[in-house]
Amino acid sequence: MKENTENRFYKRLTGALPGPHVLLTAGVHGDEYEPMLAACALMDELAGKLAAGRVTIVPIVNENAYERTNRCGDDGLDLARICPGNPDGSVSEKTADWISALIREADYYVDMHTGGLAYDIFPLAGYMLHPSPDVLEKQQQMAISYNLPIVWGTDFRPNGRTLSVARDANIPAIYLEYGGGTGLREPVVTAYKAGFLNMLKHLNLLDEAAETQPISERFWVEDHRPDSGYLQAKMPSPADGVFQAVIKPGERVRAGQLWGRIIDPVSGTQTDVRAEADGLAFLLRTVVKVKTGDALGGILPIDKPGKRIIHGD
Repeated sequence: MKENTENRFYKRLTGALPGPHVLLTAGVHGDEYEPMLAACALMDELAGKLAAGRVTIVPIVNENAYERTNRCGDDGLDLARICPGNPDGSVSEKTADWISALIREADYYVDMHTGGLAYDIFPLAGYMLHPSPDVLEKQQQMAISYNLPIVWGTDFRPNGRTLSVARDANIPAIYLEYGGGTGLREPVVTAYKAGFLNMLKHLNLLDEAAETQPISERFWVEDHRPDSGYLQAKMPSPADGVFQAVIKPGERVRAGQLWGRIIDPVSGTQTDVRAEADGLAFLLRTVVKVKTGDALGGILPIDKPGKRIIHGD
């Protein structure tokens, strides 16, 4: 069944037997296109296929931002910072209120993202380090079932997110990050489709066995430090200018290694940017014009496959 409630398009699919309700969303940010295509493809691919349970798929949460070809809507608010929103507020606040209500109806939730126009991200499935052991374990298994190279658990305390709505309702939830920049990356669409189908198999909504890659072959970090998952605060630019990167997402780096340069064509000055720690480069800025303080990248503090736990301060 396709639904158009208050001019918001989404699709609900129902299996033959009772089971959990899974919500899949894309387009919380209007400039992240591959998740939207994955959602549309899954709406067609799953029609008549569910053995049990229900699946709700929202291909574009933030239609106003999408129409603007922008991360944010007309009011300039980041939808991923204002949940649970306000039914009487601005366009983004109303959208946050609507999607928050939909999240609370679910038993499991997946929110698909990319780096947008600003960042390129090495593929990861992330989750909040929920204080409930039961919710946390379910989130870990959801993230692992996506078969992406990075599994990343971070600080559970940030508010305003779609995942914080799920957190407060004790709903197991994960988010996905992969790719970004200009152009369209088909591998992102393919990976997101395959991962969701495998997760549904893991949850017994599809009548096939899940095929999950060994976690010993992937990079799994659980970082309990405050704001450990806040991408926009990582590796702040030391200067204004044009950012020239010398590394790529997925590369191993060492502390002090050259990450890139900031070249100011106005003054002719050049400022080197060096890696802050050993680890795996997973985030890289792709919008090359930068201002002081803009995030230039991120390093996952792990140097080999396996699991690492980082305790909070």
